[in-house]
Amino acid sequence: MEALNDVVRAGKARYIGASSMYAWQFMKSLAVSDRHGWARFDSMQNHYNLVYREEEREMIPLCIDQGIGVIPWSPLARGFLSGNRTKDKSGVTTRSKSDEFAHSLYYQEDDFSVVDGLKIVAGQVGAALPQVALAWILSRPGLTAPIIGASKPEHLDQAIDSVSIHLTPEQVKALEEPYRPHRIMGH
Repeated sequence: MEALNDVVRAGKARYIGASSMYAWQFMKSLAVSDRHGWARFDSMQNHYNLVYREEEREMIPLCIDQGIGVIPWSPLARGFLSGNRTKDKSGVTTRSKSDEFAHSLYYQEDDFSVVDGLKIVAGQVGAALPQVALAWILSRPGLTAPIIGASKPEHLDQAIDSVSIHLTPEQVKALEEPYRPHRIMGH
């Protein structure tokens, strides 16, 4: 933390952020900064999406309490929330067939139930699945902005368009209800 403080004080960085750790570890870092009057983390880059919501338990409430911006990675679950994955992991894209990391994070039976709910809501609002998944994440308390990965120009267009999608409480419930807790992953 002292080294990061030195970087900020030297003007080499304006803000510092952390990524993917347990909430107790993050709070310990903040406490050390506070104790010494050092620069503290301004953002948390954590693993968070419709099929991995464990950050809602501790990290996101901690960030809200401490005024820390939340910028989640993998808001589309490495493409899982695009609806092109299959339970047998064969998929329809090269990535869906070969992404062993995604296979280790997602692909539980309940994860596919979340995608089923996502398909229903996407049909209701007339949008693509990734747009609805991003609209959901943008509606979450404490979220600043998701970190998106785009491999095609239309992915960026969809991400931009997701800002204008406003989900009803009933639609949010339909998206969230199938979720089942996961083991802690991604850090």
